Amino acid sequence: MSDKNPLPLKERMKILRTTMPALDPAERCKNFSEVNLGLTPEAAHTEAFRCISCGKPGCVQQCPVGVQIREVVELIAAEDYLGAAAKMREDNALPAITGRVCPQESQCEGGCVLGKKGQPVAIGNLERFIADYERTSGKVGMPKIAAKTGKSVAIVGSGPAGLSAAGDLIQKGHTVRVFEALHELGGVLVYGIPEFRLPKDIVRQEIDNLRHMGVEFETNVVVGKSVTIDELMRVEGYDAVFVATGAGLPQFLNIPGEHLNGVYSANEFLTRINLMRAYNPEEYDEPVYDCRDRNVIVVGGGNTAMDAVRTAKRLGAKTATLVYRRSEAEMPARLEEVHHAKEEGIQFRMLTNPVEFLGDAKGWLTGAKCVRMELGEPDSSGRRRPVAVAGSEEILPVSVVIIGVGTTANPLVQSTTPDLKTNSRNYIVADPETMRTSKRGVFAGGDIVTGGATVILAMGAGRKAATSIHEYLTSDVWEAGAPAS
Repeated sequence: MSDKNPLPLKERMKILRTTMPALDPAERCKNFSEVNLGLTPEAAHTEAFRCISCGKPGCVQQCPVGVQIREVVELIAAEDYLGAAAKMREDNALPAITGRVCPQESQCEGGCVLGKKGQPVAIGNLERFIADYERTSGKVGMPKIAAKTGKSVAIVGSGPAGLSAAGDLIQKGHTVRVFEALHELGGVLVYGIPEFRLPKDIVRQEIDNLRHMGVEFETNVVVGKSVTIDELMRVEGYDAVFVATGAGLPQFLNIPGEHLNGVYSANEFLTRINLMRAYNPEEYDEPVYDCRDRNVIVVGGGNTAMDAVRTAKRLGAKTATLVYRRSEAEMPARLEEVHHAKEEGIQFRMLTNPVEFLGDAKGWLTGAKCVRMELGEPDSSGRRRPVAVAGSEEILPVSVVIIGVGTTANPLVQSTTPDLKTNSRNYIVADPETMRTSKRGVFAGGDIVTGGATVILAMGAGRKAATSIHEYLTSDVWEAGAPAS
């Protein structure tokens, strides 16, 4: 550890983990202000002193993007916050984002040795701290940029996989342009995650940092419609393409009544809130069906469902209820999100599953017929399979239902690139280590390959792709890295 740390190892291990300050639940559930407030320099400094500088840091091994966490924390302990940020950005192009939404408890912090007998170092909170310090200081700790190689890369999609790849490729000296279909950059970071968890200004600042590094961006370009992959390579002259379009096609329950007015996918609901500013009805023309004083249920148990139900509460719902077919122990949502939701008055109906939505003569939703579930034997996910309890039907009065049970691949890029191999679910087939596809010079990664996952896993795929793209551009060898048939 830094020589500014006067404490011996045993004393450091006695320091209690710092608590992240947060807005009062009674107030925050009425607005879209960010819930977590961030650490002070004093708190961050104290937390950094808890690190015991493991010889083989498990935190690094369990970080999908391989951040050199020990070195970052040592720089924080030495009060070199900009140096810590620069070190972080060598491996993580979006520290202000991952410091807020990454599931650190199951990744970097899950590998911290202190967690075996106590609480791990609050790595995520420290990550957020140094990124926020950069922003408030007006100085950005930029990594070194290599000399120009003369090679160019097109990245399709400005979500976490695309941005992470862009950050790595620009450092290696390549020309990088990111194409985004929507009018605002950030992909799922801006349309899928609500303001109270990830403020849009944070995403814009991180993208601006990539601009300062040399990354170029272009919005309102629907690759597969405005321009095809082949045109990007043959006409516009890009040497490689990285497809990082995510998996934005919503899945539904396929039960009667899903056509009724008042039934949304979580994707559509959150996009309307985030990009159409439905959280501000005084200035914008109600781009969602009004939730105020109405009963709202959200179906699902992941982070997207949690975001949707907490958003409905902030829009003034009379009741905002999460309906999940398994128990709380099986929920994939982050523990922090569950904790915050309970503080905010979100109701939880576990082991409950809708089987039909009911409506009036005019086609408006009035209720949800649900059945109770019980857990049987484990399924392919390792979780116990939910089984309906006979005769347990009940009708919940509800005016808005939001379906948050997952997404699948949007087929646009695949349908206009016939030599790009896909699997039975229309996800792009790519080698898991090199991210190379069946089409020479085209790489793919993130949710469009794996299906819906976390921001940090998508970023890890972006980093792998960047490494592989760099190898391809500097060696022109392709066949060895192509995916298996």
